[in-house]
Amino acid sequence: MLDHPLNSLGLPKPPSATRVVVAMSGGVDSSVVAAMLKDEGYDVVGVTLQLYDHGAALAKKGACCAGRDIHDARRVAETMGFAHYVLDYENTFREAVIEEFADAYLAGATPVPCIRCNERVKFKDLLATAKDLDADCMATGHYIQRKMGAFGPELHAAADAARDQSYFLFSTTGEQLSYLRFPLGHLRSKAETRALAAKYGLPVADKPDSQDICFVPNGNYAAVIEKLRPGAADPGDIVDQAGTVLGRHGGVIHYTVGQRKGLGIGGLGDPLYVLRLDPETRRVIVGPKSALATRTIPVREVNWLGDAPFDSAPEWHVHVKVRSTRPPRPAVIRPLSATEAEVELLDPEDGVSAGQACVFYAAEGSRVLGGGWVWRGR
Repeated sequence: MLDHPLNSLGLPKPPSATRVVVAMSGGVDSSVVAAMLKDEGYDVVGVTLQLYDHGAALAKKGACCAGRDIHDARRVAETMGFAHYVLDYENTFREAVIEEFADAYLAGATPVPCIRCNERVKFKDLLATAKDLDADCMATGHYIQRKMGAFGPELHAAADAARDQSYFLFSTTGEQLSYLRFPLGHLRSKAETRALAAKYGLPVADKPDSQDICFVPNGNYAAVIEKLRPGAADPGDIVDQAGTVLGRHGGVIHYTVGQRKGLGIGGLGDPLYVLRLDPETRRVIVGPKSALATRTIPVREVNWLGDAPFDSAPEWHVHVKVRSTRPPRPAVIRPLSATEAEVELLDPEDGVSAGQACVFYAAEGSRVLGGGWVWRGR
């Protein structure tokens, strides 16, 4: 086996002797990954996690999107002829992701639960399950690239910047990266993925992309928080930076830092933005757009994917993202320890809030160098 040439997954085995667990969400991306690998002759095992029941969230019968996704994943497995398993991870998901999401929102932060799900569920528990199934690696439908570098596997942004999911995968560790594969990361457009789905005759070829966080139906964060934390929507005051009361609100959970619309305090001159949330006093502090600018960002829980130890240099000149939808911008990272740092943006960013991720990229090229969590907001 050691003399066998590397297969398309970078392993020294023929595909038929290579077992791959594919994390299948029921969507087109992961379905294409499973079908593509099966078509190449790999020993594919599909695994779908039942994380959350939309029907319970919406309190409607027949609205269980989780059940529909499981059904779709199973149909793909039947179409392509490989084994498929469903694992009940609802309790794990609630404890590892949903509870923290609710607490973070109540604390006035802006959490990113998809990152925690990848970190604490998919790339932890599911990855361990894949190893228990004697899989040689685990593949997902994420749009991100894994490339071999001088010091081992590296994480790189997807070839298609519009689909790139590196922001949500910054906490992937080097050890996990050695086991993970991302077969779609090199594709140039979603149209290519759908063309592959059609080629394999997959029943999900035309399935729409999911737009919402899986446990937040219709994007209504406040309704989910109120259900998880009764009394979370207590009213309070909207005040300016000097503490002058400008109006009332129906709960700080309805607001996010940087928000302009829906404040209910129009006609006061220049536009006002949410600058800060104070859950203890139930105050929403507003002010001019200029007051949103942030240049220095404290981060912790740093996951570093660079070649040298994170705290081996006084500073790192990189690019960073504090929102998934914005391009990386130049910054300097100054490590305070192996897992904490201060990030200085060369150009200020508006609306940086505790709970967001700050993801690090190489100043040149597509390499992802890790990231950390913003822990102290405005």
